Amino acid sequence: MIQYRHNILTTKNTGLIHSPVPLSLYLVLIMVLIYPNINISKYQILIYPNLNYSIIVPTFPRIPSLAFERFVIIALRPLPANTNEKLPVIGLLAHMDTSNEASGANIKMQVHSAYDGSELDLGKGVKLSPKEFPELKNYLGQEIITSDGTTLLGADDKAGVCAIVSACEYLLAHPEIKHGKILLAFTPDEEIGRGTEHFPLTDFSADFAYTVDGGAVGELNYETFNACNATVTFYGVSVHPGSAKNKMRNAVTMAAKWQMLLPAGECPEYTELYEGFYHSLRINGGTDKVELEMILRDHDRKKLEDRKTLLLHMVDCLNAEYGAGSVVCKMEDVYCNMKEYIMPVYEIIERAENAMRAAGIEPHLVPVRGGTDGARLSEMGLPCPNIFTGGHNFHGRFEYLPVPSLLKCVEVLVKLVQK
Repeated sequence: MIQYRHNILTTKNTGLIHSPVPLSLYLVLIMVLIYPNINISKYQILIYPNLNYSIIVPTFPRIPSLAFERFVIIALRPLPANTNEKLPVIGLLAHMDTSNEASGANIKMQVHSAYDGSELDLGKGVKLSPKEFPELKNYLGQEIITSDGTTLLGADDKAGVCAIVSACEYLLAHPEIKHGKILLAFTPDEEIGRGTEHFPLTDFSADFAYTVDGGAVGELNYETFNACNATVTFYGVSVHPGSAKNKMRNAVTMAAKWQMLLPAGECPEYTELYEGFYHSLRINGGTDKVELEMILRDHDRKKLEDRKTLLLHMVDCLNAEYGAGSVVCKMEDVYCNMKEYIMPVYEIIERAENAMRAAGIEPHLVPVRGGTDGARLSEMGLPCPNIFTGGHNFHGRFEYLPVPSLLKCVEVLVKLVQK
């Protein structure tokens, strides 16, 4: 069993300087986990020069104030092999950004000791209840980390960063555990599907890799959604309502009709497992113009194409009613199901399953109802399934992380890379 000082996750951290881990790794860990709301990208250039790690900055036009925030990829130098045996080069990846579906500003993390099965009081009247989230009962007696209920926690995917760095800490402290070269990368913008947009794949020369970005302990993923993002714009004609008869064309009404045309029940709150969906994510505008952001998801590529075709048919129907050009839909494919790229190298799934069993965990092969950086990397030629972090309820105020699950993730990573 790995004895890992998980108080790194709290402000009660001690004893770091005496570890064999390079100080730069701890700077990452402290900034990302003790201060999960910090925009680490702004500090990359300040932290890493002259600390034995390299930063790969892709060539792109500089965007004022956003250049490093949105497009920099940190690629740490490899953890060298400690054996002369020819072993595969394994990559471990996590992403630094968090979802914008809930606030990530001024996160106040708290640790609940010895969970007793009752509601967890996060503060300000916010309760994390096993009635709403029954899987909480799986963690009786355990330490559970949450926010204060006003923000997300950020375990997606700061927990992945923590687990990877901690596994490296353990390997460096235990040279008797033989392993091949290990490559590490932490990316931005995964949550908006751009985490690998500038990924330096030619420099990241792993034979295969794993993202550490999954959910409950034991989850192992090699199937993701096929993903398409859509922006639907409704162009109305705004006229004073007192004289609007036969003149006004209300973009809000068009958007409401659009929503009613979508198949009933095919949305996230009514689907599970391999069921795809249409999701109206956010809407903005008024009588004159409304813009609707949507995501379309399906594990089956043909079914996703069918969903896209339906949206185009809806555009035609509404334009026939309101006039040509009243509704415009732009769609962009974001990532594909990585299953077709993983199946030819299924032994990397078996390797992860064996690592979990060696750590005393029964693996659960679960399709991802979302995507990972690994989906795009697999398509680019680097097979990259996904391993659990232990977190739950990502992207919202009720996100939580049982500490023993995170420790098991660290243990699995150590088993995964060793000879």
